[in-house]
Amino acid sequence: MTAGTGRGGEDEALIFPAGTPHSLTERICAITLHEGEEGWAPLWWWLGLGVALALLGMGGISVAWLFYAGLGIWGIDWPVAWGLDILNYVWWIAIASGGTFISSLFFVLRAPWRTSLNRLAESLTLCAALCAAIFPILHLGRPRFFYWLFPYPNTMGLWAQFRSPLVWDFFAILAYVLCSVVFWYFGLLPDLATLRDRARRRWQQVFYGVLALGFRGSGRQWRHYQPVYALMAALMAPLVVSVHSIVGMDFAGGATPGWHSTEFPPFFVFGAALSGFAVVLLVVIPLRPAMGLLPHVTSRHIDILGRLLLTSSLCVAYAYVMDVFSTYYGPDPADRVMFAFRLHGLYAPIYWGTIMLNVVMPQLLWWRSIRLRLPVVWLVCLGVLIGMWLERFLIIVSSLARTQLPSAWGQYTPTLWEWSLLCGSIGLFLTTFLLLLRFVPMLAMAEMRAMPGGLRP
Repeated sequence: MTAGTGRGGEDEALIFPAGTPHSLTERICAITLHEGEEGWAPLWWWLGLGVALALLGMGGISVAWLFYAGLGIWGIDWPVAWGLDILNYVWWIAIASGGTFISSLFFVLRAPWRTSLNRLAESLTLCAALCAAIFPILHLGRPRFFYWLFPYPNTMGLWAQFRSPLVWDFFAILAYVLCSVVFWYFGLLPDLATLRDRARRRWQQVFYGVLALGFRGSGRQWRHYQPVYALMAALMAPLVVSVHSIVGMDFAGGATPGWHSTEFPPFFVFGAALSGFAVVLLVVIPLRPAMGLLPHVTSRHIDILGRLLLTSSLCVAYAYVMDVFSTYYGPDPADRVMFAFRLHGLYAPIYWGTIMLNVVMPQLLWWRSIRLRLPVVWLVCLGVLIGMWLERFLIIVSSLARTQLPSAWGQYTPTLWEWSLLCGSIGLFLTTFLLLLRFVPMLAMAEMRAMPGGLRP
């Protein structure tokens, strides 16, 4: 593996070989240990944190009122008993997949470009998974009893209902969050030890020293560390597929028109990949200049992520085509009525907006010149995230609004409290990510130093 310049010059380089391992370590440590000219944090970080905390406050008020007044403050009713809460859960857990795909799957495939992106992508995974975890609990109706989902012995003789999708969601996201945290933290150990050794303030030495768990970088420790990290990466790669397959089974397990289909598990995996790559690109593009990462996250990385985004979009387009084919080729008239409602009914603008944002707009990325136009790529990624949210709304609401019995048809309108909860989850995501930016190195220094050809010895 080489950084190389190839026929495209700097645009083809994975890393610009303009420094040494020592200079890389000094630069990243200065950002994390707040030793730069801007002091503790730059202005853009404080402005972002202020916006994030404002959104988080909206969500906190919404959750507090939900605990007091109950689920009646939401717009859910019969027949649409699932609303923005489950929609946001599926949307956030899909966003969380991008980090796992980049960090674990491409580590197994030995892709050299993932070294500059894996830490950032893993941090996004943790923040998004944390946001996803709150929604199944809030949807329980009595969220203070969420621990009843655990199959534990108790005096009431209560046992988890394993036929409930809520229980499936609980175990799926619990496994995903725990494994993602362990994988992220284990990969962080060498860099925490570097920060400990280079910190000048006493509280930083103690803080990073405790987190480093005694890692000293000895040959014996590295001999144990490297195979364990590779094993964890090999486990995380299929885990991300299984988690989204379970989320798809939430819908496939129901007899609702449009849901009862074996295509849902792979359909949700395709959507997760599309959402994940989009959010990584959405964050990487502004952070490169803001944090001085241009020599290490180059245009080559943007180009590769753009290709992955395009590939995921084509997979999602295939799933959309198969959805139409299975509906009209299948024998169930209720499915055709429901799908006609998507095409021409109340939620038709959402359907066509989904097609435009998830399928049509990403086709611009066929051309490399457009993949290197960062404003255009950023807008495409933003459109994809909005489109995936609209897709989830369409899947959940339109199917429940048109059941097999016309007498049970209805419609759903989200309330202000549901919108504020969505804003609160976005605020939680931004707050946790911005805090990680200041206390955790966003480049895996140990892996970057080990890149042959990426930095001059």
